[in-house]
Amino acid sequence: MKKLFFSLFVCLLYYSTFAQNADSARVYFNKGVQENTSRLYAVAAKDFDKAIELNPQFTDAYIANGQANLSMRRITEAQKNFDKAYELDPKNNEVISQLTTLTFNNRQFQKAIDFAQKCSDCENASRVLGMSYYNLEDYGKAEKYLKDALAKNEKDAESAYTLGRTYLELDDENSAIPQFQKAIALEPTRSQWIYELGLIYYDQNDFKNSLKYFDLAVANGYNKTNDFYENYGFSQLYSGDSENGIKTLNILMERKPNNKELLNNIAHALYDTKKYNEALDYFTKILNLNPKDATTLYMAGMTFQKLGQKEKGEKICDHAIAMDPSLSKYRQKNEMPQGL
Repeated sequence: MKKLFFSLFVCLLYYSTFAQNADSARVYFNKGVQENTSRLYAVAAKDFDKAIELNPQFTDAYIANGQANLSMRRITEAQKNFDKAYELDPKNNEVISQLTTLTFNNRQFQKAIDFAQKCSDCENASRVLGMSYYNLEDYGKAEKYLKDALAKNEKDAESAYTLGRTYLELDDENSAIPQFQKAIALEPTRSQWIYELGLIYYDQNDFKNSLKYFDLAVANGYNKTNDFYENYGFSQLYSGDSENGIKTLNILMERKPNNKELLNNIAHALYDTKKYNEALDYFTKILNLNPKDATTLYMAGMTFQKLGQKEKGEKICDHAIAMDPSLSKYRQKNEMPQGL
């Protein structure tokens, strides 16, 4: 009987203490809400912490604390609070919505997908799903959800750009171009996007448009890297502006002196655009670096023939074939050696 009485006493004491703590937790919670409204976020967070200490099952306190920490850009602390709230109430749409955004922003893409799929009223669910699948390299699903995101918000530049990138991964440049154009129209100062569009046109041999977007990228602050000078210079060459193309590529040659691959590419570009005298200059530069380069010697012989010096050119080609008999196949097929 005494044991039963003692047990009852302990239970009553426990529930009494719990009730008192719950009441005190509610007091601190209410204070925190008022301070949060007044934008006293640091003070509010301390009160929410106290409320949670007194009542570790206080879901609303975790949510409010997460929001206060978000306001202070304390992202890690915010996510910890929302994670705990989710443990306590896994069907809470507000918590799921917050975790959808937080996990995505923290590049936890699989978690972001899991939460977005549970978020029935999240306006950004399709966007998060599309972006997350893109980053996880699941491009088929990325396309589906990004198209849905743009249908809901046609002014979402990031989604348009990412959809364009998705089409590139799917080897569909023609579908990528309008998405890049849409993204750039919405955010015209994104120089990286503009430059990438120029590269797409370059890849399609549309050098007029590649130059247009390369110029636009620079006008919006794009840094002239070695890659830029190379792509810009070859766009100029292939568009027929060999004089300025060579000037641009010479800037690159100063940065990468005696780069045989670059010299070779310039020489072939000049040959392809029928600038045979200029091409011969570059084939000669390559041979000065490596007189045993049979492929370049063969191309030099072909260039002499294009310049009307057929006999001299044929002798040079014969010498190149003697150095490397595999080159004879190009003469038989009437083809040009490509590359180094």
